[in-house]
Amino acid sequence: MHDGKDSADGSGVMVRKRRKGIYILPNLFTLAALFGGFYSVVMAMNGRFDLAAVGVFCAMVLDSLDGRVARMTNTQSAFGEQMDSLSDMVSFGAAPALIAYEWSLKGLGRWGWIAAFVYCACAALRLARFNVNTGVVDKRYFQGLPSPAAAALVAGFIWLMTELGVQRGMDTWLTWNQVTWIMFAFTLYAGLTMVTNVPFYSFKDIQMKKSVPFVVIVLIALGIAVINISPPIILFSVFVLYGLSGYGVYAWRKAKGQHSSVISTSTDEPDERGLHK
Repeated sequence: MHDGKDSADGSGVMVRKRRKGIYILPNLFTLAALFGGFYSVVMAMNGRFDLAAVGVFCAMVLDSLDGRVARMTNTQSAFGEQMDSLSDMVSFGAAPALIAYEWSLKGLGRWGWIAAFVYCACAALRLARFNVNTGVVDKRYFQGLPSPAAAALVAGFIWLMTELGVQRGMDTWLTWNQVTWIMFAFTLYAGLTMVTNVPFYSFKDIQMKKSVPFVVIVLIALGIAVINISPPIILFSVFVLYGLSGYGVYAWRKAKGQHSSVISTSTDEPDERGLHK
């Protein structure tokens, strides 16, 4: 008798089956990204909104690495995909909504928590749609604003205002009431743009393994130097431009008479008929 872990092959030789396991390397990046989102919420509860925003941006960097690491090391798995989605929901869905609400939106009463919930719900819907439509979407584009970029809009604005010294109870070049309504607008814009059919460039067609001209490395070094001049201003500006770029692509495609949708054919849930305009 045996414990069921051995089996006989065609020649009658007993072969021990390999136990199913979890790939450590890519999931370490995913767990680190999840920690970034959790850390952001804790810092927001403690009133350290600058650190909360930084936590979201760190989660973004780690989230961008786990998939690439999995592909480069050939350690993709269904478990990793599900883990990544759950991590994204915390770091780029719940965390930014809670940070925005705790920072200023709660001053708007029910309007504040409605805006935060709309963002959180749209992040969940966007991630669910992404998982379902993975096989039918043009890999060069995202269908709607990706959740990390949406989180960067929300957290980036908080980081920028904190860096500029804009705080509750202190009226500077912007009153706190104005800041609160701007936060309200950013939260709704980021949330609703996630569930649109607007195409956003994904950068997935950039091959990391290919050689590049020397000037590319120089430009990357210059980019890092520019970001270090003022990370809140530069990073927030970059993501504002990216958050608007999809609508530019949408208008350009419409002007050329092309389909604005990035879906070629779709027979799976959710039903995408009527969105190919």
